[in-house]
Amino acid sequence: MKKQLEYYDLSFQAYKRIKAMILKNELPAGVKIVQEKLAGELGVSRMPLHKAFQMLENELLVESIPRRGIYVKKIDPQEIIDAFECRQAFEVMAIRRVAKNITPNQINSLFHLFAPFAGDPGNADLSKYEEADRLFHRTILELSGIRLIIQQMEVFSNIIVRTYQRGLIRGPKETYSEHIAIIEAIARHDSDTSELLLTDHFRKSREKIEEIIKLQ
Repeated sequence: MKKQLEYYDLSFQAYKRIKAMILKNELPAGVKIVQEKLAGELGVSRMPLHKAFQMLENELLVESIPRRGIYVKKIDPQEIIDAFECRQAFEVMAIRRVAKNITPNQINSLFHLFAPFAGDPGNADLSKYEEADRLFHRTILELSGIRLIIQQMEVFSNIIVRTYQRGLIRGPKETYSEHIAIIEAIARHDSDTSELLLTDHFRKSREKIEEIIKLQ
C-alpha cells in the first residue's frame, strides 16, 4: 500500500509538470515524447511516468499511438469549438443554480474580483485582469457545487488554453461591463437574466476564437 501511494505521488507530480509544459507550449502539439529522456528530466522511473501519461490522455493532452509512442495531442479546429460550446453549456447550468442560492458574502466576493478595474478597465493590468476573469468563471463552477461539471471543465479549458496562448480572448475594455452585469443579475437571484448574459458573453468570445482559427 505504501509503495502504491509513493507511485501515485510521483505520478501526480510528473502529471502536473508535463501538463504545465504542454499548456506553456514547451512540448508543442504533435511532438513525440521521448519517455526515457523525460523520465530522466523529471527524476522518475517508467512506472509513475506511465501513470502520468494515462492521466494526461484522459484530459486529451497526449495520445498513445500503437507501435509509434506517446505524442502531444494535436487539436482539431472543430474540437476547439466543441470544447467552448460544452464549457458554455456547463457554466450556464452552474450559474442558474448559483443565482438561486448565492449569499451576500459570495456576491461581494464576485464584485471584489473586478473592483481594481472599475475606474478605467481599458487600462487594466492584463495579467491581473486575466487572473480575475479565470477566478470568476472558476468561482461560478465551485459555488454551484456540481462536482462533475468542475471535473469535466478541466478538459475543455485545456483545449482552449492550448489554442489561445496569448492570454485573454477579449480584453477588459470589452468584458468588464459584461462581468459586472452578470454579477448584478446573480445578486438579484435572476437565473434567467444570468443565463442570457453569460450566454452572450460566451458567444462573443467563441466568435473571437473562430476568427483566430480562420487566420491560422
